[in-house]
Amino acid sequence: MRTSKYFILTLLLLLGLTHRTAAQFGFSHEIGGIFGPVAFQSDYGERNDFSTNAGNTGFGIGLIHYLNFSYRAECNCYTPETYFNDHFKLRSELSYNKTNLQHFGQWVDERKSSLTAQQLRAMRGSTAVTNIGMQLEFYPFSIRDFTATTGSWAPFLGFGAQFSFFKPTAYSELGPGLGELPTVTPIKYLEAFDTRGGTTWSLVSSIGTRYKLTELSDLMVELRWQYYFSNWVDGLSPDPRVYTENRANDWNLMLNFGYIYYLQ
Repeated sequence: MRTSKYFILTLLLLLGLTHRTAAQFGFSHEIGGIFGPVAFQSDYGERNDFSTNAGNTGFGIGLIHYLNFSYRAECNCYTPETYFNDHFKLRSELSYNKTNLQHFGQWVDERKSSLTAQQLRAMRGSTAVTNIGMQLEFYPFSIRDFTATTGSWAPFLGFGAQFSFFKPTAYSELGPGLGELPTVTPIKYLEAFDTRGGTTWSLVSSIGTRYKLTELSDLMVELRWQYYFSNWVDGLSPDPRVYTENRANDWNLMLNFGYIYYLQ
């Protein structure tokens, strides 16, 4: 845990140095907030099942910062015109999401009366994830033209990496002993249960658009996919060689709505 704290402090320091250096070289800054629903794909539920996708959902919030390469805040003027300056922004982010989890699909159908079906129906869990990282956003149309035109739109694509801190929880409505007692725990989870939490890297990719609300503010909407390099984010990780339906790492899909303000 101490290592995680040191990592966050170091990364925040590096981000601060990056932002101050950027200001010295004539970049400008934007800050904002995001929020929206999250659909979490994990070892809870059934793969490619609508009830799983709709049921294992939560909510996320975040703070975001942009380096705008096309505009110099200190002189209220544009930077030298290059393709990169007019089509890319660098985004840093600190975000948090939490999702409640349970099993959905054919294996927990109420008509099934086996012990395994009862155990699966009784399992409840959640996971809380804090992310910090960066992504590069590409705007196919001119950022300068968008900045100068109130009421305009600016679609974008984004790709980046984040460092994620996760803390899952789990229990059974059948009673205590989940992960330890075979009377409570489905056999596939007896050796695949860990709610101590941890850290992992994750990749993010997004597609979205901005709307120029005022001269100094934008609205934003984006659909973002986040893939974790761990299968323990939900606290469960059955042996993928035996239970091939659980071979994929955890990931989520988030619909973000945001407000962005241009710093002068």
